[in-house]
Amino acid sequence: MPNFKNTPQAQALILLFIAMISMQSSGSLAKILFGQFPVLTVSVMRLLLGSLILAMIFKIWHINFKHVNWRAISSYGIALAGMNAMFYLSIERLPLGIAVSFEFIGPLGVALYYARQRYDFIWVGLAILGLVLLFPFDQSSQSLDPIGIAFALAAGACWAMYIIFGQKPSGISGNHTVCLGMFIGMLCLMPVALFSGIPSSVFEPSNFIYFIALAILASALPFSLEMMALRRLSPFIFGTLTSLEPAIAALSGFIVLHEQLLWTQWLALMVIIAASVGCTYTTHQAKQKIEAKLKQ
Repeated sequence: MPNFKNTPQAQALILLFIAMISMQSSGSLAKILFGQFPVLTVSVMRLLLGSLILAMIFKIWHINFKHVNWRAISSYGIALAGMNAMFYLSIERLPLGIAVSFEFIGPLGVALYYARQRYDFIWVGLAILGLVLLFPFDQSSQSLDPIGIAFALAAGACWAMYIIFGQKPSGISGNHTVCLGMFIGMLCLMPVALFSGIPSSVFEPSNFIYFIALAILASALPFSLEMMALRRLSPFIFGTLTSLEPAIAALSGFIVLHEQLLWTQWLALMVIIAASVGCTYTTHQAKQKIEAKLKQ
């Protein structure tokens, strides 16, 4: 009997789940900070502090910068910056779970592009059904901001590029790639944030501690774990399993921000989870069959 728990793919799945919980829980913290600070200020501080934390943990000064593929790093950093800024602009206008649902169109597109087995389309189809059910069609009193939807879709496009660019060789370790990518992303957003104004109260100890927590939960921890997971998972598995993101975000918004969910949205969470579990199971079974044939 194969020990699934000890396989590299299983370890990558665990890392990915931890990253998703950390990322989506941080969305609630970010929405709380929006009440005191501009959205782009929160976004820049997240990337700046996240990159500095990673620089110290992974000793970025040990990098041989001659080996760095700056084109790959820059593409990754720009995608990361766009995903971060567009998502924060969207959750300023939309409920957390709804924003992530629209954003998820990006990785779902990646999953569809790399789909190979017949079961793949079943799980992707379930994920799509879950996204549709998350949309509050029967709640006319809660209209959705079209600008917020546009920001969420733009974040999804950046998310798709983030998945693709994250797999390209950067010439350095995955952890150093995340660190440099976040720093480049911060440099892309900093001029806009400075132009819109960064309040000095950001650096007051009582506020600064929240930005450090946001940097860890939203950037340093999940991006590092996702980078390690991307090395061991196919684009299809990664893209489909992230269907859990809207469910986790909706639950976080409900628990922390008291954003109410409709019964159809609770059903959507179960459908999305079923798609993720089904994808994991059938992919593992297919891999086991291939390995068994090779041993014969």
